[in-house]
Amino acid sequence: MSVAPTALDRLVNPASLPTLGLELPLDNDWGATRLRADRAAGLPFGVPDLTRHGELARLADALGFAGLWVRDVPLYDPEQFGDAGSVFETFTHLGHLAAVTERAVLGTAAVVLPLRHPLLVAKAAATVDVLSGGRFVLGLASGDRPVEYPLFGEDFHGRGAAFRRGVEILRAAWARHPDGAGMELPGLGLGADRRLDVLPKPTGPSVPIAIAGHARQSSEWISRHADASLNYPRPLGALRLKTQEWRESATGAAKPYLTPMQLDLTADPDTAATPIRLGLRTGHRALIGHLRAMGEVGVAHVSFNLRPGDRPVTDVLHELAETVLPHFPSPGAPGAGRSPERPARGHPTQTSALH
Repeated sequence: MSVAPTALDRLVNPASLPTLGLELPLDNDWGATRLRADRAAGLPFGVPDLTRHGELARLADALGFAGLWVRDVPLYDPEQFGDAGSVFETFTHLGHLAAVTERAVLGTAAVVLPLRHPLLVAKAAATVDVLSGGRFVLGLASGDRPVEYPLFGEDFHGRGAAFRRGVEILRAAWARHPDGAGMELPGLGLGADRRLDVLPKPTGPSVPIAIAGHARQSSEWISRHADASLNYPRPLGALRLKTQEWRESATGAAKPYLTPMQLDLTADPDTAATPIRLGLRTGHRALIGHLRAMGEVGVAHVSFNLRPGDRPVTDVLHELAETVLPHFPSPGAPGAGRSPERPARGHPTQTSALH
């Protein structure tokens, strides 16, 4: 009997080409034009415009992007970080995205597990997985903002151990048990005979887990407990070493390597690729070549963060769909790269709503 594809399978092209996704919010609040406008209006840095968030998510899904990723930023910190992330509470946002999209994989990049109770994370993640029809990947991180931990009653320096305990609890909560048995969590004093359980159960054996960075764990531990690696972008030489390390450490079947990338896509298709922080400023022709090179070194999926750009997001989405996506098809996404009729061009309304 064939095994149903997982959400991670939908992000992997067997031809060693990366599939392409998007990191929300779909905004350009870090672009030079918006920065000037926000400063003039007295608006804070790093808080994106969410007035069209549902419309843009639907558009991205219809255009054939393989994944939509949301971040987990519990507290907006304008003093130290100045970035509100995706703004909406992560799992609430994912429930909305599950309802307004049909094909794109939904993912977290990444939930700060030590700041959340893992049993509640297990229930929320399984709920999104079921509501989306098995389109969910749970990205997990240990977190990197010290100010948050005491406010949530947690120890920043103990987050590595809390992360390990949390992953163990997630797997136990998603497991299906023999008739009459429940979860078994010896570390919490819970035996299977108590018949406690977490519902719903995921659509598959487990919700796929992608671990961001090292999460204060050894490579060996991550290779045993993660279904995918979620890592920051690097220059191609360093990226080759990182993906090779992941392949060599991953146990069992090959596990995908996923990476986000900030993208400033210029209107000139022939603009040469130049580095920006955690990404590229480039025209679409050089972008295609760079993505092919990323696939050759072992990257399975790239998610674009469009916030550094200065062009209307709808224009960028359509250009990517028309010129780039056809080179990087994703499994399970019929019509990928076909551009629906364009809406009227223009910049999203400049009202601000918006690790």
